[in-house]
Amino acid sequence: MMQNTFNDKSTAERIIRKIKSVSGSEKIKLMHVCGTHEQTITKNGLRALLPENIEVVPGPGCPVCITPAREIDSSIYLSRSGAIITTYGDMLRVPGSTSSLAKEKAQGGDIRIVYSPIEAVEIAKRNPGKNIVFLGIGFETTAPMTAQVIKNAPPDNFSVLCFHRLVPPAMELLLKGGYDIDGFIDPGHVSTIIGTAPYVPLSEKYHIPQVISGFEPLDVLMSIFMLLGQIKNNTAIVENEYVRAVKSEGNLHAQKLMGEVFEPCSKEWRGLPVIPDASLKIKPEFSEYDAEKRFDIELAEGEACGADCPMCGNILKGLSNPADCELFGKACTPENPVGACMVSSEGTCNIAYRYGINQI
Repeated sequence: MMQNTFNDKSTAERIIRKIKSVSGSEKIKLMHVCGTHEQTITKNGLRALLPENIEVVPGPGCPVCITPAREIDSSIYLSRSGAIITTYGDMLRVPGSTSSLAKEKAQGGDIRIVYSPIEAVEIAKRNPGKNIVFLGIGFETTAPMTAQVIKNAPPDNFSVLCFHRLVPPAMELLLKGGYDIDGFIDPGHVSTIIGTAPYVPLSEKYHIPQVISGFEPLDVLMSIFMLLGQIKNNTAIVENEYVRAVKSEGNLHAQKLMGEVFEPCSKEWRGLPVIPDASLKIKPEFSEYDAEKRFDIELAEGEACGADCPMCGNILKGLSNPADCELFGKACTPENPVGACMVSSEGTCNIAYRYGINQI
């Protein structure tokens, strides 16, 4: 029944009429921070349905895109040292300073795609004489899985390069930096874990409207309507459109796991500066599974990202779109990405390439 509603054209038309009734005439800029939302918006041509004064831009919502080159370099270093690197598939082609995991694999590096950290643990069990390193990538959505594996005492030859990030501090960085944002479409997947509370200080401190959104086209349209209603009434609260999946308290078990295994730290994001307490590191009591500690890897804070597309930073901040980049669709394609935003299926440039640049 619910799925039929999502595909109901007449419902979409009613929401669009409501959007137009509250949109006014002043320019309004809304930002989402989720690659899946960008895919829904672009694939379904939702921007073309909105009033001309309403702009919806993507922010730093793709975890693959925001992983800096120096972290890719550390995994390449371990691969060249003889470790088996296990990672999600999207990470293979993310550019480091001079290479990528895909290039290392082509040159003989033992780099394996896994679908969960549990698979990486199984590889460690089958290869007791090798060091197995799992790349802990992703936001609050995937961090609990990594935490669970570490807490369950994996084999001694297993360790994690922890690249997990937290979404709300990155949102605050943009607000604190004075970027022109009138409202946030908050990420649904992340919110299933953290709930609504972490977003509330942003609304209170910066008077920014927020709506947690699901991923169907009607979810996004309804979230836009809810945001415009807040803007029209000069209110700034956190509303939950995605009530069928997101509880106000979030997933308490997952939060507990993250709190037991990880602690916040301050590291750069690709295209962004060092963000205070926006990254996770493994707590000292689990340091035996921390690849940075085990292999004495020094990741200098704030180090430049290395050779990369100069436009990616602006795209991740919502200041530019793929059409502004001279490399887009020419030198930079999903098969041969120059910048990280073209690598992942959740990257803004990748989505624009697959579904049409005119939709961005």
